[in-house]
Amino acid sequence: MVRLHVKRGDESQFLLQVSGSARLAELAPLVARIYNGRLKVQRLCSEMEELAEHGVYLPYNMQGLTDEQIEELKLKDEWAEKCVPSGGSVFKKDEIGRRNGHAPNEKMQQVIKKTIEEAKALISRKQVQANVCVNMEMVKDALDQLRGAVMIVYPMGLPPHDPIRVELEDKEDLSGTHAGLEVIEESEAQLWWAGKELNETKLLCDYIGKNEKTTIIVKIQKKGQGAPGREPLISHEEQKQMMLYYYRKQEELKVTVSFQCMRAVLLWALTAGYVCYCWFCLQKLEEDDDDSFLNAEWADNHALKRQFHGVKDIKWGPR
Repeated sequence: MVRLHVKRGDESQFLLQVSGSARLAELAPLVARIYNGRLKVQRLCSEMEELAEHGVYLPYNMQGLTDEQIEELKLKDEWAEKCVPSGGSVFKKDEIGRRNGHAPNEKMQQVIKKTIEEAKALISRKQVQANVCVNMEMVKDALDQLRGAVMIVYPMGLPPHDPIRVELEDKEDLSGTHAGLEVIEESEAQLWWAGKELNETKLLCDYIGKNEKTTIIVKIQKKGQGAPGREPLISHEEQKQMMLYYYRKQEELKVTVSFQCMRAVLLWALTAGYVCYCWFCLQKLEEDDDDSFLNAEWADNHALKRQFHGVKDIKWGPR
């Protein structure tokens, strides 16, 4: 079985095992189906985290309104009394104003949160590092786990306008949203490998040969978007490590140069007959500015010239 390392842009998504004789006309929609399924699980997990914290979704005409505005407009949430979590609710106001604030109790919250962690682990990008392949059955398993957790906490079901219920019933409308831009329709999916567009009329083995024990990196794109950008020669993490290494080398070089300068100053002081100590010199170097030595007598560029002309130590004032 050929192992596909599927990427979107430069980011790894998942591993997929397929036959080398697989038709690309069927492979591209399969990759898109798994890719979109993972996005669906991520959207559900995000909404279920809010469900555990703040309860069910408010009707659209009540969202973002204050309690005074709701009372003034005489609006009422008909689903608040119907959708009561198992074991009772704990009020925790939603500051955004999207949910009614009647959250499940601590025990039911743990059920939801634990299920979210398990579902995320099934479709996580870390599966690539763990060398675990993802298939459509694993995506469906993650969706079933999330659906089961919702049924345990809300056996009566969620309001029809709640995005969790809409997602579970496959009725979501993502048009005009950022999440909609990430989705790739199966009919628009296109696979690329080694800078080449994989033609749907061919087989996978027509491009990679008949070796069934190979691993290739394929990138999924929408048709008409052109070839995906080439990956950088080094990863972002490797770049950070290199910058850290050269920064440390630069700091070590600064310390070495400072030590050599200090050594030269000490040798000059000893040659001139001054009694000095390392600690005292270090303190003086720290106290003085970097350009303070320019005012010293030994740093005068014209001292030798004046000595030859006999004009050394001339005072222009009256004696």
